Amino acid sequence: MADLRQASTVLRIATPGQALVEITRDIARWVADQGMDEGLLTVFCRHTSASLTIQENAAPAVQRDLLDWLARMAPEDHRYAHDDEGPDDMPAHIRAMLTGVSLTVPLIGGRLALGTWQGIYLVEHRRAAHRRDVALHILGA
Repeated sequence: MADLRQASTVLRIATPGQALVEITRDIARWVADQGMDEGLLTVFCRHTSASLTIQENAAPAVQRDLLDWLARMAPEDHRYAHDDEGPDDMPAHIRAMLTGVSLTVPLIGGRLALGTWQGIYLVEHRRAAHRRDVALHILGA
């Protein structure tokens, strides 16, 4: 059995405001550069008002429907005590809690073991554009 190795980095992702930003290619490129065949990748969003998800990457309507659903689950209104940064502040925190801030993806044969229509997305829950940090860590051989 080969010796285990590990590597890590932080990707800085520009977001346009509320959107699902696909980051699969950036992650896959970094993973390929590590030269590992088998392993486990952890993807971690370092924010409380943005999150991560693995979702369909073929039909753009899926992204719009997901954002619309999240808006219904955590609407922007005046029901929240926490509104330090505006009416989208607390809803963004709730939406991030619903979707989560970390993912684990197996590495098999040197590639991310994603399904045919799966992509990794950074979900921006705030209306304004941001720069978000996503930490990557891979353990493998």
